[in-house]
Amino acid sequence: MTQTLALALAQLNPVVGDPTGNADRARVARAQAAAMGADALMLPELFLSAYPPEDLVLKPAFQDACRKACDELAAETADGGPAILIGLPWVEAGKLYNAYALLDGGRVQSVRFKVDLPNYGVFDEKRVFEPGPLPGPVTLRGVRIGLPICEDIWETEVVECLAETGAEILLSPNGSPYRRGVRDERIAVAVPRVVESGLPLVYLNQVGGQDELVFDGASFVLNADRSLASQLPAFREAVVLTRWVRDAGGWRCAEGDRAIVEEGEQADYAACTLGLKDYVDKNGFKGVVLGLSGGIDSAICAAMAVDALGPERVRCLMMPYRYTSQDSLKDAFECARALGVTYEIVPIEPVVAGFQSVLAPLFTGRDADITEENMQSRARGTILMSVSNKFGPMVITTGNKSEMSVGYCTLYGDMNGGFNPIKDLYKMEVYRLSALRNRWKPQGARGPDGVVIPENIITKAPTAELRENQKDQDSLPPYEVLDDILTCLVEQEMRVADIVARGHALDVVKKVERLLYLAEYKRRQAAPGVKVTRRSFGRDRRYPIVNRFRDPGAGPYLPAANGPAPQGAARLDVVDF
Repeated sequence: MTQTLALALAQLNPVVGDPTGNADRARVARAQAAAMGADALMLPELFLSAYPPEDLVLKPAFQDACRKACDELAAETADGGPAILIGLPWVEAGKLYNAYALLDGGRVQSVRFKVDLPNYGVFDEKRVFEPGPLPGPVTLRGVRIGLPICEDIWETEVVECLAETGAEILLSPNGSPYRRGVRDERIAVAVPRVVESGLPLVYLNQVGGQDELVFDGASFVLNADRSLASQLPAFREAVVLTRWVRDAGGWRCAEGDRAIVEEGEQADYAACTLGLKDYVDKNGFKGVVLGLSGGIDSAICAAMAVDALGPERVRCLMMPYRYTSQDSLKDAFECARALGVTYEIVPIEPVVAGFQSVLAPLFTGRDADITEENMQSRARGTILMSVSNKFGPMVITTGNKSEMSVGYCTLYGDMNGGFNPIKDLYKMEVYRLSALRNRWKPQGARGPDGVVIPENIITKAPTAELRENQKDQDSLPPYEVLDDILTCLVEQEMRVADIVARGHALDVVKKVERLLYLAEYKRRQAAPGVKVTRRSFGRDRRYPIVNRFRDPGAGPYLPAANGPAPQGAARLDVVDF
């Protein structure tokens, strides 16, 4: 009877749609595992396709490519080295499964299919996969291994079946994206499965950014007594060896790494940075360009870009107009200098004057209004896109979640860009993370130590500087108030009356709710950005653009400026583009 097992855990960063490259990543990890003396190498869920493959996985040619990569890896295990446990899409009897395969002795020894397919939040596996049957264990080098795949450990049925059919160790491959609090949830799910089954459990997670999602890794091993036997790092790749021994009480992990894992705001910042890095690198951009206004949002985006890519791949443009203050010019320069980025000043006065001249005959007799303000934003957006087209860097857009919620942004202006690292951070969170970055930076970050965001940027009143003496709070409630109301409306879907009961003024809550609904059409056209909260704009929250609903508990709304709503319908407003 086997008494020991050396299992290497490969917490790696695969690329969606690259089964050949992902197989090569597995080969490198297997060579590392062999050098460590491992009996087997474990990789995350759907590693060969990478997670989530979305509708790409429905293409037969892609299915074939993943299977081919799997078969080639299987053949290589004839060399007597470590066995491989790896995830991939698998077609059997005309059905497509989320599968996990054991490769050993030169062939595919066993395959198990995911049973519980998540279909909530960012997940829609039921759209593409068939659920598998309840599984039994596989035999790995004389050890009976249960392979519950990700969601399979969130309920009791699969693990119960594995325990009843003789599993000795549970190895759970995962593709679990980051959001605040998710690590506590994973432990809260894993511990009951360990207690119920009496078996140790390995939770191996993917790491890396994929579009809006960031996978944080943070894999762990629990022994049957619920003790933490091993902890892998967060937001970084790692191949670590765990050593297992069998005693009278069964199997236990006797040796494994214990990494320190970022928590709270540090984890949020690290997620935003990794998401930006992988979006840029996996899409093959040379670097990034952004407008550095002297405000807090562009400053933290610049810091994240430098931490992700290094200062040599970040280009910042200050694009002043007549309303740009000397403070903004000074703050932007000092921020760029602290970060070590390329910094250029491109005045937009001639561009805006050109727009105004062309439109003058059409606007005769009309006062200046938000139209002229938006011209400034769109001039800046056009300049950034032109630099992107000419030199190849991707434009970063810098709007926070508070602004995206209420439409305090301009289509084809400051919303221009390919990716937004702070899209899921509310304004007050941007302030807190900026202060955090001045005293800390993530491990492996390419930016400088110390203060990189000037203190004046953090302490001054926020303003878009699109008119004389403009402040954000001319149009919006104080951000402390706005963010709490938005959290209630977006993350918690609370009734207006319940939000008022928290101490907010009814008219303010009604205004924020109205703006939130009206801005949906803008959010549909916004760049993707890193998911941090439980409910981000995008995959998590799918609201109609045409939407007359307003919480009836809030009382009547005034008729809209563009005419009364139909009988019984809620107010419709003239929208700002």
